Amino acid sequence: MAFVFLLFAVLGEVFGSTMLKLSDGFRKLPATLGVVAGYGAAFYLLSLSLKTLALGTVYALWAGLGTALTAAIGIWIFKEKMNVQKALGLAVIIMGVILLNVSGGH
Repeated sequence: MAFVFLLFAVLGEVFGSTMLKLSDGFRKLPATLGVVAGYGAAFYLLSLSLKTLALGTVYALWAGLGTALTAAIGIWIFKEKMNVQKALGLAVIIMGVILLNVSGGH
């Protein structure tokens, strides 16, 4: 169940980050409320996953997957450019998350 909480924490963080972009510096109320809801849910669910999972595992997955998904949304929805440096950076983040998780320490 802890990994389910973690998955939804990642999705909440990605939603909150997307709403942050749409909030126009907190000038648009619906998007601003989305930021608060997304990050609030993310941190609550993250805390639930930490009851049984190791901090390093949880944070690596949350930060790494959140970064990769947020970058993908930036490219897909906001038409941000993908280049070799960005692709390599995302690959390094994903590899780091994988290495941290296969190293044990649960």
